[in-house]
Amino acid sequence: MTEPRDFRPTVFLPKTDFPMKAGLPQKEPVILSRWQDEGIYQKVRESRKGREKFILHDGPPYANGDMHIGHALNHILKDMVCRTQTLLGKDAPYVPGWDCHGLPIEWKVEEEYRKKKKNKDEVPPKEFRAECRAYAQKWVDVQREQLKRLGINGDWDNPYLTMDSQAEGTIVRELLKFAESGQLYRGAKPVMWSPVEKTALAEAEVEYEDIVSTQIDVAFEIVESPIPELVGAYAVIWTTTPWTIPVNQALAYGPEVEYWVYEVTSVDLPQQQNLIGRRLLMNPDRMFGSDSALGFCERSAFGLKAVEGLKFKGSDLAGTICQHPMAKLFRRPVLDTGLGSSSSAAPEGESQAPDQVRGDGNVDANSPLAEFFLRPRPMLPGDFVTTDSGTGLVHMAPDHGEDDFALCKAHGIEPVFAVQGDGKYREDWAWLGGQGSVINPKFNAPDGPICSDLREAGGLLAASADYKHSYPHSWRSKAKVIYRCTPQWFVPMDRETDGGTLREKATKAIANTRFVPEKGRNRIGAMVEGRPDWVLSRQRAWGVPITLFVDRKSGQYLADPEVNARIVTAVMAGGVDAWDEEHAQEYLGDKYKLDDYERVTDILDVWFDSGSTHAFVLESGRWPDLQWPANLYLEGSDQHRGWFQSSLLESCATRGRAPYDAVLTHGFTMDQKGMKMSKSLGNTVSPIDLMRDYGADILRLWALSVDFTEDHRIGKEILQGVADQYRKLRNTYRYLLGALEGFSEDERLPVAEMPELEQYMLGLLGKLDATLRQAVDDFDYNTYVRALTDFCNEDLSAFFFDIRKDSLYCDAPSDLKRRAYRTVLDMLFHALVRYGAPVLVFTAEEVWASRYPGAESVHLLEWPEVPAVTVDEARWTELRVLRQTVNEAIEPLRREKVLGSGLEAVVTVPESAPDADLAELFITATVKRGQGGDVTVERSTDHKCGRCWRLLPEVTEDGALCARCDDVVAAIDAEDAA
Repeated sequence: MTEPRDFRPTVFLPKTDFPMKAGLPQKEPVILSRWQDEGIYQKVRESRKGREKFILHDGPPYANGDMHIGHALNHILKDMVCRTQTLLGKDAPYVPGWDCHGLPIEWKVEEEYRKKKKNKDEVPPKEFRAECRAYAQKWVDVQREQLKRLGINGDWDNPYLTMDSQAEGTIVRELLKFAESGQLYRGAKPVMWSPVEKTALAEAEVEYEDIVSTQIDVAFEIVESPIPELVGAYAVIWTTTPWTIPVNQALAYGPEVEYWVYEVTSVDLPQQQNLIGRRLLMNPDRMFGSDSALGFCERSAFGLKAVEGLKFKGSDLAGTICQHPMAKLFRRPVLDTGLGSSSSAAPEGESQAPDQVRGDGNVDANSPLAEFFLRPRPMLPGDFVTTDSGTGLVHMAPDHGEDDFALCKAHGIEPVFAVQGDGKYREDWAWLGGQGSVINPKFNAPDGPICSDLREAGGLLAASADYKHSYPHSWRSKAKVIYRCTPQWFVPMDRETDGGTLREKATKAIANTRFVPEKGRNRIGAMVEGRPDWVLSRQRAWGVPITLFVDRKSGQYLADPEVNARIVTAVMAGGVDAWDEEHAQEYLGDKYKLDDYERVTDILDVWFDSGSTHAFVLESGRWPDLQWPANLYLEGSDQHRGWFQSSLLESCATRGRAPYDAVLTHGFTMDQKGMKMSKSLGNTVSPIDLMRDYGADILRLWALSVDFTEDHRIGKEILQGVADQYRKLRNTYRYLLGALEGFSEDERLPVAEMPELEQYMLGLLGKLDATLRQAVDDFDYNTYVRALTDFCNEDLSAFFFDIRKDSLYCDAPSDLKRRAYRTVLDMLFHALVRYGAPVLVFTAEEVWASRYPGAESVHLLEWPEVPAVTVDEARWTELRVLRQTVNEAIEPLRREKVLGSGLEAVVTVPESAPDADLAELFITATVKRGQGGDVTVERSTDHKCGRCWRLLPEVTEDGALCARCDDVVAAIDAEDAA
């Protein structure tokens, strides 16, 4: 008895050396090195030369620290934009850049100084700037290599740096355009100020955190009023910034707000007995608390009753004058008034007020030091006054609040500049001179010097350190910031120029810009609509100087184009160090004398630096592949108040339009639980570690799979799911490579000669092609990746590949069906490797090189040409639904071992089922049509072919061959014999 023949060698199984195991962390650096050696970026530029351009202008990351997950997401998205536009045949260059000036770098250099006990102020400015420059360059080099590892294709050897002398010169030139067009002024206004960093901050440099502050209620005695009954009563204000009381200059009331006079009927502490009978003026709505805040009665623990007939509308208070609580201490020796006691009073016999206040108690009322506190404090009408919290009366310190400043200025009250840059009161200030810092919680505490002095003066009604609220902090130092009135340089938002005000120009530009997602339009629009004038100046050293000369007599800056041209030329050549006293007269030339002018020493807001990059990068000609304006700016949603806005304002002021046609924003990356990442929480995810463990293509696939327009998540479980998704895509490529082994043009069939299934698949490919094109146009990469992976998984692996494996494995190589299948596989390969290349940049290169070793990079290819094939989608949808129903009916019989596989099944389908080769479509032995709407399954009684394993009537016994296989084997045997 002879052994049955083993027909496995006659089966045409896919053959490929392309490994199933990716090994990305090892392979990717090798591919990256090859790209660098071959100059892939320049090759792409040459291949697209003369084509329609698509310009994405890179928003510069800060040259400070390692790349984080936000950097990775941002740059992967930018790379996806440029690669998909390049795939469409456009010339889409990418020039990366870095923001190199500003406080974070100064801060780091100063940290090193502090470690060495070195005083920054004792270091020559040029030496300090050189150290800042070196620090920035170090991190540019580090981040550049990290970003390259992500597979970002760009001009890495020639990036733009804002600290480049030509960039600095361009920034200066842009500034002087503002000056020459009258869009610049110097004025004193309250601005966000960091006492720790000793500089003004832009809104984009501020973040809000919840804190607990001291809240106080302070009594201002009414000394004059058109309402006689109010004289001798006390206007009560509430504040969470006790440190502003030493610079109070007025009180504000709401004209439409109601105010009552209350009499104190009881007190909580024995030392407060003198308060009984006192009259207090305030709004009745906040006498008692709510869920969010305590009312006055709870804060003070006073018993109060309203005084009959003393109820007023705010407008009735016009002309009322108060005195500062500290006026009493400056007029006469300190006496126990009994008014200011609170639950936090100092122990009897102890005093925490400073010597400047107490002294011998006989401060000269006519001295400049004391005169400020003796001035009358008028009550002024303020539309901003509400009754949401506090007492309905607001104390006004024009140095430290925007509303305060505007209201006081309108009534002739000017700021006094009492608080210095470091947060301390100036030395000559009569109360608390030289003390602070004002952001120190102990300084503002109920037992601190401010409250203690107010208590001694009889002005403190209540104080407690328990008020929870949101407060601005510097996003760099994380320290609290204050509003501080200082002389600064501003760009006016509402000054009329050619074409309207800057606010009007920016608003028009926003209307003409495409925003993705659309909600970005309203976000930036609201910010521009309500923003104050742009504060340009900073009081630091590492940045581009405000290169202006100011006339010492008139206070006007010099706007001479010839002088400005000399300044620009000098900075272009020598960088920011060129702006010094030594060369000042050279810049002024023969027309002006340096003695007549002040050389401004402030530097520019770094947002002006980055807002000017469009001029340096897109217009300078240094990168000839670029052009102005950019098609797209792409950054995180926080840049609506940052780079998007500063670029918008800079360009609208100098060019009358935005520097971009479209703006694309992404959300922030949260941890797996949806929590904000924080080093303190230990939930940060390092892209550098992820690339080491998974590879860059996994990270890219994650970034392009999430809905990046919203906040999104990353974590181990999420990345495991992405890795599974990657494996399926990789296996699709692997199958195509194996199934196309040996394919040649002689085997190709025209579409018209293909079976219906192949034509249907080409129709689906065309539909996918249209979806991907639309996704590219919409910058909808989540849809792009999902459509691509769904097509590979559902339409190819689970459907087309599954059905046609019998033809691929068992049909003769010359069989028309098999040739048609392999022709479509070839078309699929060329389409899918191109579609996947912008996403899986390393894997696509590996796939392409596996089929075409020695060929040019896959990234030089263009979007595939897909034949237009019309198919009956409704019919095929019905067939696929029926196929699913058949599979569901077979599955229980497989579990029960009735069937080994679907090839053993005889399926009965409804008579109404569409006409087709259903046994081939369902991969079953036989399909019959029956009455009714049910699908039934039974085991076939036919024998099994020993080669294709199909159960067919023509097979005489198990292991024998069907007619098809018999012919194929015979041909193979004849070929082997020959």
